[in-house]
Amino acid sequence: MGKPLVAIIGRPNVGKSMLFNKLTGQRTSIVEDTPGVTRDRIYGDCEWCGRTFRLVDTGGIEPGTGNDMLKFMRRQAEIGIELADAIIMVADVRTGVTAADQDVATMLRKSGKPVALAVNKCDSIGPTNPDVYDFYCLGIGDLFETSAVHGHGTGDLLDWVLANIPEDSEEDEDDGRIKVAIVGKPNVGKSSLLNRILGEERVIVSDVAGTTRDAIDSYFENETGKYCFIDTAGMRRRSKVDDAIEKYSNMRSVNAIDRADVCLILIDAQEGVTEQDTKIAGLVHEAGKAAIIVVNKWDAVADKETNTMRDQEQQIRAGLSYMLYAPVVFLSALTGSRVDKLFPMIQEVYAQNTSRITTGALNSLLADATARVQPPTDKGRRLKIYYMTQAGTKPPHFVIFCNDARLFHFSYQRYLENQIREVFGLQGTPVRITIRQKGDKEE
Repeated sequence: MGKPLVAIIGRPNVGKSMLFNKLTGQRTSIVEDTPGVTRDRIYGDCEWCGRTFRLVDTGGIEPGTGNDMLKFMRRQAEIGIELADAIIMVADVRTGVTAADQDVATMLRKSGKPVALAVNKCDSIGPTNPDVYDFYCLGIGDLFETSAVHGHGTGDLLDWVLANIPEDSEEDEDDGRIKVAIVGKPNVGKSSLLNRILGEERVIVSDVAGTTRDAIDSYFENETGKYCFIDTAGMRRRSKVDDAIEKYSNMRSVNAIDRADVCLILIDAQEGVTEQDTKIAGLVHEAGKAAIIVVNKWDAVADKETNTMRDQEQQIRAGLSYMLYAPVVFLSALTGSRVDKLFPMIQEVYAQNTSRITTGALNSLLADATARVQPPTDKGRRLKIYYMTQAGTKPPHFVIFCNDARLFHFSYQRYLENQIREVFGLQGTPVRITIRQKGDKEE
């Protein structure tokens, strides 16, 4: 059992995401004065009076809607209600009680869960706004006057939460979990892959580009290990991003790469490697993350022959030539074909990204490599390499000490990197090499 879960529910544009960010103390959920910005379930940790619980922000509920996207959002909110130990319903004091508020309150009363009503946007300090009392007609007795902007009333609301959720589990959900970010351009199947892995409709899947806007964390565990999968918004070229919400989405995706241990870079099998794919893969490479190139929609490739997969892998290798270390897997999120191959690969590239090599083993390799291919010379001055050691992990970082860093040509550095990979593996992870010049006394 993990941490207790509290769901934030309400109709669109009442300030759910702003309240979520205020309570968690982080700008996790995108806030914009536009209905329907939040679509999937966004999770975050909240601490109050020495206790910790999880909050889930949900998309605005539009009862009786015929719009497909709003139906998906409503379903995500319903799942949040089902999973929650307690619920915070958010309403807007400025608009008063609406028919949508009535419908949401009816849904929550039927859930049988403890429900608090946060009448939001009470931003002024002083006597209680008389309009707040109108909300008692919703039949939710635990009512709190709150301001997500200034934090007014949130302390009383959190006290209510602690009184209505079970005691914390001692188990830490993040303990030993590998954080896996699913990245790629729009419509390559990131959300479909996450849903296939989890075996549930965790995130909204639609043919409309830009459906996913936030970075969605999902916990998963099987016989291979524990994981936190992060579904991200599709990243488009900057010239194509003219919407403030999409700019926030791109920032969330970059942040997801930064906090991930392993990145799954999704490529559309029908399109191959595009310019945007190379830029996204470049972000992963520069961040030093373990990586797997996932070629999705393999089921949609027509006229497959014996060497089709091999030929396409060669094309992908050519398009992402700076990531020759990353393994390539062909799969179909739609049918589930070969998805199970991801888990051992994730474990392997994570192990390589965090691996340590002893200084003795590195210098033994260095002696063999320099004996096989002599270090370069320039104007009669030869490069002397003294020793090599590993300075860090994530990614493996090696420091090489020499007599003159100017003599250390890039091609020889690449040669030594290839020798390290040949002997020690390091599949699926970039390698960092720093050249340091020793003082005259040590020369």
